[in-house]
Amino acid sequence: MSTIKLFEKPLGMRDTFPQTYEKLEAIREKGRHFLYAHGYDFIKTPSVEYYDTVGKASAIDDASLFKLVDNQGNMLVLRPDMTTPIARIATAKLLKEKIPQRLAYFASVFRAQQTEGGRPAEFEQMGIELIGDSSVFADAEVIMTAIQLLQQLGVEAFTLTIGHARVLQAILQQYTANDKQMNVLRQLLVERNYVGFEEAVKSFGLPKENSVILLQFIEEAVNVKSVLNIEKYVVNQNELTYMYELEQLLKQANLIDYITFDFTLASHMNYYTGMLFEVFAAGSGFPLGNGGRYDGLLAHFGSEVGATGFGLRVDRLLEVVQVRESILATALLLFEPALYNEALKCANNLRIDGRRVTMQAISSLTNVAAYKAQFSEVIYLNPADYGIQEEGQQ
Repeated sequence: MSTIKLFEKPLGMRDTFPQTYEKLEAIREKGRHFLYAHGYDFIKTPSVEYYDTVGKASAIDDASLFKLVDNQGNMLVLRPDMTTPIARIATAKLLKEKIPQRLAYFASVFRAQQTEGGRPAEFEQMGIELIGDSSVFADAEVIMTAIQLLQQLGVEAFTLTIGHARVLQAILQQYTANDKQMNVLRQLLVERNYVGFEEAVKSFGLPKENSVILLQFIEEAVNVKSVLNIEKYVVNQNELTYMYELEQLLKQANLIDYITFDFTLASHMNYYTGMLFEVFAAGSGFPLGNGGRYDGLLAHFGSEVGATGFGLRVDRLLEVVQVRESILATALLLFEPALYNEALKCANNLRIDGRRVTMQAISSLTNVAAYKAQFSEVIYLNPADYGIQEEGQQ
């Protein structure tokens, strides 16, 4: 174990400085207003959950969980995502009061990082969960809400790439020899390793027809112009019909220009059971977020209902959003110790008028000029104006 330096932070943790904090708050407030206006109620879950409930149910790899033990000997985890805790609380209470539930959140999640990873171990997510509706209209609503939220936040150039977990799994299963081969190919698609996919298919010793179909599928299923273009590969036509209906709903909402279909899309979040999507934007090398249908997750908590939603990475939003900070200009109110009471009254009157004021005793400053330079306006309470003689004067 290396010696921890005085100013060192735990691996993957970040400090948030004032300017960035204000931008985060601006995004949070705009997002909260938008989602609340669209019928979503905000919810907060504990930062710490039981490993046996949320930890095991989460799609996050076990090695990425922050684990700790309470004084009763129970294994705990820092929440690795928001979908799983919300599924827990929805099943335990909320679905008994109203179904479907439309819930929203803005919260930090925690994922342990490897030394060479260079990624944050704590980051904020903003998103929604629509729980208790298995229809195509629910999936359409989630996608539309994601698009409109990005528009509201001022993201200028973005695309939602939509796939389907069961369509992909059925195709891989149909043309491979066993589950091991299928899982190898799926993992390569999670990693976007298309070269590795082609090499793996060739190494499996599959019938020539199967190999040809898999390689053609990978070529044709990326950036599909219409869902029907991959009809020849699909075994279960019901899933394709569902996606076609979704496509038509997005066209009716005049949002199809933001959509591409990619039926090779696979996610490391293994609880997706149907439609899934990722959000990409110009200016960021990583997805801004992802979402989809996860009907099976709530069964872990004893509820057989459908659910769909999305989450956006707020740190990545900061890369592509030009936040217009509504930061008030700050006036500095400098006062001598003898005028403390007068300074309180003056500051209070200015704040009532909507001004932002910093009160500062001049006697506490080591460099008055440097401190004054940080403010847009300086108000000095002169002792002479109050009939008070300054120190050193006779």
